[in-house]
Amino acid sequence: MTLASLLVPALRWDPGQGFSHLRRTIDDALGAGVGGFLIFGGPRTAVTELVAELHSRSSIPLLTAADAERGAGQQFDGCIELPPLGALGLLENPAVMRRAGQITARDLKRTGINWALAPVCDLDFAPGNTIIGTRAAGDNPERVGELIAEWIDGCQSEGVMACAKHFPGHGRADADSHATLPTVTISATWLEKDELAPFRAALDAGVASVMTAHVAYPGLDPSGSPATLSAPILTTLLRRSMEFDGLIVSDALEMRGVLTTGTEGEAAVRAISAGCDMLLAPADVTGLARLLDRAAQRGELDEVRVRDAIDRRDRWALWARPAAGREPSLEDEMWSRQVADASVHLVRGVIPRVGGAVEIVQVDDDTSGPWPVPSRAHFTDALGALEIEANVIDMSSTGTRVPVLIAAFADVVAGKTESGFSRANRDRIERAAAIAHEQKRESLVVLFSHPRHAEQLPAVANVLCAWGGEKPMQRAAARVIARASQSSG
Repeated sequence: MTLASLLVPALRWDPGQGFSHLRRTIDDALGAGVGGFLIFGGPRTAVTELVAELHSRSSIPLLTAADAERGAGQQFDGCIELPPLGALGLLENPAVMRRAGQITARDLKRTGINWALAPVCDLDFAPGNTIIGTRAAGDNPERVGELIAEWIDGCQSEGVMACAKHFPGHGRADADSHATLPTVTISATWLEKDELAPFRAALDAGVASVMTAHVAYPGLDPSGSPATLSAPILTTLLRRSMEFDGLIVSDALEMRGVLTTGTEGEAAVRAISAGCDMLLAPADVTGLARLLDRAAQRGELDEVRVRDAIDRRDRWALWARPAAGREPSLEDEMWSRQVADASVHLVRGVIPRVGGAVEIVQVDDDTSGPWPVPSRAHFTDALGALEIEANVIDMSSTGTRVPVLIAAFADVVAGKTESGFSRANRDRIERAAAIAHEQKRESLVVLFSHPRHAEQLPAVANVLCAWGGEKPMQRAAARVIARASQSSG
């Protein structure tokens, strides 16, 4: 009995090398007998080839996963990218959520991927939270539960496993678990009333897996351990009280939230002992596999607990074995555009008539994070395709009277230390709006962020919310602006 099957190493596409730089990593992982892989990035065709190879070479059925909260296109070029869950939640339409889950699953399935690490079941409670925000479907526990249950049912009806995350709820966390160990200090009573409601709905919908939060909940476990390492949270609460019999998977082991209490090996042993069945994104796959086997041999890991985890992984891997399914259609693609357009909305003011030309001032708060962000050219390119000449300018006057669009990006990006805009970027937005006013030019702030961040913007500014900086939302904002201009012309 080897515990390598409980490990899910991450494979990340490199723009210069593709997946070729991972040959040794893949060979070692398959040789060790890992139970799955987590794929990040790449063109759909390259991902399809890689996943087919992984499945064919593995000695056991694999779980191949992708972080697909915003559709498979969030990760893979050539797949459909959907609006963030917050934007879909705004529409309050269960049918929309169900179809989003279906489209995500269809796209993943045609690549050979059988495990969607979505949807987020956290609640959008804390304005200062830097990592959830638009990833959550809203802040009403019952309504969010109803919506995510539809997403899960849509996804799993296509033969792809869904994953409810981050148990028991990351929405009130006071920090980003990528960087540190956050703490949620509310009582067990309030957690039961609010945070757990969407997860109960997910379980009722038959969700295949639940992902743990690298967050401490003293109200549930006074030891202060993160949920990933907490038997009271995973075994007593989730497994026994809530009667969940699916896979419990850790959030990534590379995150600081789970490593603040020890090494990766120590965290892995504690996570399995606490109730995790699988461990995401270990740094040292072969070393960790050997460590876990030795821990089991020495009795540091309970034999029944280990066997239970292995059997559960095997059962779900058989359920999710790759099979032909319905591929996304042109209708699915057009539907995704329509939904993105419907979620773009005015927070205040009006959309000015732009005519045939605009000037754009770009303010980007997302580049402060450690990860690459989507190209900002999608917005200007989409305006150009709609026959609106769009020129990016700085703060200086150009002597023209065309409207000014202030493209303000403040998305949820792992590693950012502030929610919304920094003081410097708030000043920059205010200055751009003031200059436009002085020049008697119409202006509009296009907020590629959570609508609540409009509170950080000048009170006199017109504000259009486009939710996030990904390609579909930039394009949707351009279409909404163009249509508003045509209807007022």
